[in-house]
Amino acid sequence: MSIKALGAKVFARIVTQRIKKWASRPEETQARVFRDLISRAKDTVFGEDHDFKNIRDHKDFIQRVPVRDYELLRPWIDRVVAGTADVLWPGKPIYFAKTSGTTSGAKYIPITEASMPYHIQAARNAILCYIAETGKADFVDGKMIFLQGSPVLEQKNGIKLGRLSGIVAHYVPSYLQKNRMPSWETNCIEDWETKVEAVVDETLPENMTVISGIPSWVQMYFERLESRTGKKVGDIFPGFELFIYGGVNFEPYRQRFESLIGRKVDSIELFPASEGFFAYQDSQKEPGMLLLLNNGIFYEFIKADEFFEEDAKRLTIGQVRTGVNYVMIISTNAGLWGYNLGDTVQFVSTDPYRVIVSGRIKHFISAFGEHVIAKEVEQAMKIVSSEMKARVREFSVAPQLAVKEGELPYHEWFIEFEEVPDALEIMAKRLDEEMQKQNSYYYDLIAGKVLQPLKITPVTPGGFNAFMKRSGKLGGQNKVQRLANDRKLADALSDFLV
Repeated sequence: MSIKALGAKVFARIVTQRIKKWASRPEETQARVFRDLISRAKDTVFGEDHDFKNIRDHKDFIQRVPVRDYELLRPWIDRVVAGTADVLWPGKPIYFAKTSGTTSGAKYIPITEASMPYHIQAARNAILCYIAETGKADFVDGKMIFLQGSPVLEQKNGIKLGRLSGIVAHYVPSYLQKNRMPSWETNCIEDWETKVEAVVDETLPENMTVISGIPSWVQMYFERLESRTGKKVGDIFPGFELFIYGGVNFEPYRQRFESLIGRKVDSIELFPASEGFFAYQDSQKEPGMLLLLNNGIFYEFIKADEFFEEDAKRLTIGQVRTGVNYVMIISTNAGLWGYNLGDTVQFVSTDPYRVIVSGRIKHFISAFGEHVIAKEVEQAMKIVSSEMKARVREFSVAPQLAVKEGELPYHEWFIEFEEVPDALEIMAKRLDEEMQKQNSYYYDLIAGKVLQPLKITPVTPGGFNAFMKRSGKLGGQNKVQRLANDRKLADALSDFLV
């Protein structure tokens, strides 16, 4: 074992002991974060507008700070973007993470000197938890690739601006600089398809041990490797042993990944966003990701079923229960207050607090009151595709109400297969059965003849990538919307159907 690997093991033990300390005191940890956030922001414009000086507890906070999404917080964010200091957080942000909003156009999420270190520490600690639990550390001597957005940053009123993954690229620690791939020049390529080809060129001769990125884009990289060499990824890179991912549920991709790699590799799931780094998988043995209660973020949770009701109850960490779908609300040391992130989570453990991302509060299907969420369609796809050995590259689900007279509406599943199965009707039947098992509302609608069983519409090979490219969302942090309550995405896919 190298000195570097041995050092990583020692450091991993130290860090995981620190993590266990705050994780074992969740309510105390969150109370400390809450007090610190309020105290530091009390003299900001937002703090004065919301009487932070008289906030003593969560009850006071609820009375003064309503839940807001980006649009509702925008009057303050626009002042920050214009260059005004001390608006949402003391001073000015050091970066804006630029994201694409559906109703807001471009969104500018502030990243402050206080919040930036937590993005870096969380990613590092996820790997250290893996080392501490498994004892595996030799991979630190190999090459590591991070498929991410361009690190080229713009300026917005004197503040650097870019994609979060591009911003983070500037913070790769010195001890990883020699291991890190791709090269800075390749990472700066904007066109995703050109970038992937350059990444393949650079990595083919290397000893790749860690590969990281959003599954759909890593899958494209793997497919290019296989196309170029005719070999499995695991044969090209015998030392490849760890896949790190975030952004989407990996399960719908797992079967395809194992086929491309030719064997199983360990994986670590992350839950980062421009607004903060919220959780990471701290164990290979336990489900879910450890919620980072000590990361400069105060969390609130609202039951998803009650979210759109007036006066929906805002819960703190000690009040949540396992198995319930919650909308996650955050207040952060980047100056987001009572902010609706849009993600929904479910707790799979409360000792420690571990979550899974169950979907988006705006991404659901409830055209008839069925309340179908991403977790349910992904679980159904995982079970049925494995059962039928169907290799699914990507999929999305939408309601179809425009049916012929005498026909019932249904859920339409747009699926891109590696090879379209012969038994498509059987697969649709099995998917429908699994959906009925998971969602009692959906079962009732099928049984009550309000909906007919779902239908599959095959998407041409490469269709989702072509759609994303035409939409200007190919690569980077962009990902396919898993499900929608309207037909916008479904209609846009009409040019890419088999």
